[in-house]
Order: sequence, then structure tokens, then C-alpha cells
Amino acid sequence: MRRQPVIWASLKAFRSLCRALPHSAALSVGASLGRAVGRLSRKRFQKTRARCARVLGVDSADAGRVVSGAYDHFGRCLAEFLRLPLMADRLTDIVDLDGAEFLREALGLGRGVIFLSAHIGNWEYGAALMARMGFPMNAIGAGQRDPRITDAIADTRRSVGVNHVSKGLGLKAALSCLRRGEVLCVLMDQDARDSGVVSPFLGVPASTPVGPIKLAGKFGAPVLPARIIRRPDGGRFSMTIYPPLEGRDGEPFGADIQHAADRCNEVISSWIRETPEQWMWMYPRWASTTGDR
Repeated sequence: MRRQPVIWASLKAFRSLCRALPHSAALSVGASLGRAVGRLSRKRFQKTRARCARVLGVDSADAGRVVSGAYDHFGRCLAEFLRLPLMADRLTDIVDLDGAEFLREALGLGRGVIFLSAHIGNWEYGAALMARMGFPMNAIGAGQRDPRITDAIADTRRSVGVNHVSKGLGLKAALSCLRRGEVLCVLMDQDARDSGVVSPFLGVPASTPVGPIKLAGKFGAPVLPARIIRRPDGGRFSMTIYPPLEGRDGEPFGADIQHAADRCNEVISSWIRETPEQWMWMYPRWASTTGDR
């Protein structure tokens, strides 16, 4: 890891601006920033548009609209995350929640729960909402190039009651939270490279993480899909928690790793097809299987 002084200074300045503005104004600024990044990163935008067109089977114009929407959406997400400590008490007012009973039932088994999610909608709001409602939440997070940014993400999560578990170095912490009967949030739409299993993701072979699946099999922890999607008005969300995923032919979920990986990807892929402009197309999901970087 190395320090990135320009990025860090820019992030701090943007955080100060977002926290000084009213919420709707901060989101508008975030959306404008996202769109500006898309325009200024022309080569990356074109590569992302081509990836979207190829995977979704749409023409370049439609893919361009999806990718432009994604830049807008994630600009808003950045502003929302930076404002999260200010918004924690308002989350129940701006998020419509369905399916909380499935989480309560799963936690009642005492084996911990794995929340299956992805880089779609605003997953940070989802975890924060659950924590504010009293559920014991732990979220795995990847380290950033600048450790100060990693620390800032962890501090923001902790400020709203979500425990930050470091990816790669946090296996012990992940095991501990399941042993305590808590919730472990995982984003499964990432390239696992050599450590994953190949499974269709939006119909294209992708290396898929198996760590959460193995944990589910080891502890008998229910795996509950959960997503939180931005509504058309831009400032409100709909969050849905689904019933636990089931294994093949009555087996516990995770006993058959390939089947479990396929099922996780099937669920996430269906979400993306419903709201493609809210998924992170900029991320090279298929890099290790197709060379698409």
C-alpha cells in the first residue's frame, strides 16, 4: 500500500462539502462528479460500455446509457457514504424494508447469518439500516491503495454500528462473528482469480469467491440474499431480504460448492438485469477468465 496525497486530499475536501450541504444538494453534487469522471475517463468509459454491450447483448447506445447511469449512481453513492454518520437516524425514513422476518428467523438458529449482496444499489445503507435496527452487522471490506482511505471507510462503518472486517486478513474475525451468531455481509460480485470456482455471471464464466460458501457449509449459517435499490426519485431506496438459499436435493447450502456458487451468481445476475444502471460495470468482473480488463 502507498499513500496517494492528491486523492486523499480531494476525498477529504469532498467529504467536508457533502457534510456541509443539505442531503439532496450533496447527492446532486455527487451525481455531477460521477458524470464528470465518466466523461474525463474516456478510454475507461468506452471499455466499460463495450463490456456492458457484450454481456447484456445490447447495442452501443443502450450500453452507453446504462454506463452513464452507473457513473451518476455511484457518484451519489459516494456522497451518501460520506454523509452516512449524519443520515443514520433517518435511514428508516428513506428506506422501505421488506423481509426482515427472514433475518430474525435465521439469527434465531444461533449459527450466524451470511448476507449475500453485491456492488449494486447502496449496500452501505443496507448494512447501516440493519445495524440501526439492532441487528449485529459485520461487513467485509477490501483494503484500498492508501491505508488512510481504508481506515476512513472502517471508521465510517463503525460510526453507524457496522463492524468492519478486513478482506484477506479478516478470516479469524469472520469466523468469530459467525460463532457469535452475528451477520456477516459479503459482496460476491468480485473476481476471485485463482482462489475461486468458475461459474456463469450474467451468462459469462467468472471466477467466483468461495470463502463465504465454505463458511456457510462449515457453520451451517443460512445465506440470505439482500439488496437495496435506489428508487426512481433518486433519494429513497427499497431493501429486500430474501429467504435462505437452499442446497441441491435437500443438502445444506454450501455442501456442493459449485452449485452454491452458481446459485449466488444466478441471484446477483437477476438483480443486475433488473437495474443494470445501479451495478458497478467499471469493475473488470471477468478479468481472470476472459482477459477483459
